[in-house]
Amino acid sequence: MPPELTTFLLATTPIGELRAAIPWGLTFGGLTDAEAFFYAFFGNVFAATLIILILPTLTKFARKHFSSLDKLLQKIFAKTRKKHSKNFLRFEEIFLVILVAIPLPGSGAYTGALVAWLFGVKPKIAIALISLGIFLAGIIVLGFTNGMIAFAKSF
Repeated sequence: MPPELTTFLLATTPIGELRAAIPWGLTFGGLTDAEAFFYAFFGNVFAATLIILILPTLTKFARKHFSSLDKLLQKIFAKTRKKHSKNFLRFEEIFLVILVAIPLPGSGAYTGALVAWLFGVKPKIAIALISLGIFLAGIIVLGFTNGMIAFAKSF
């Protein structure tokens, strides 16, 4: 599989996202900084957009047809609301940018998409804010990865 496609697809995964795609593209894919950033950014934006657009329909379907899945979703939604409501109410939509931009576990585009949906952010606004967060996270990950590569080469 071409490294550009692998980087894009890795960025669409909920655990990998851009945090795994950029380092993979640079170290194993042989991509330049710009290429790794480009494919990872658009892969992550694609996944977040898809989640924002299908989440309402998916949850409605699950609630109607699968009671056990509905219970699981309700637990996830309640936990997410509880965890992020204070910050969302304090910082409003800019919280989405911050949440997505911090490249740590439990943050990222998937969490941002879920929070946006739970707090009723309009899809166009959510996609724009999450994309900005992904862009900022990409810059952080690219800088960190290049620093680690340079450090490893010094030995």
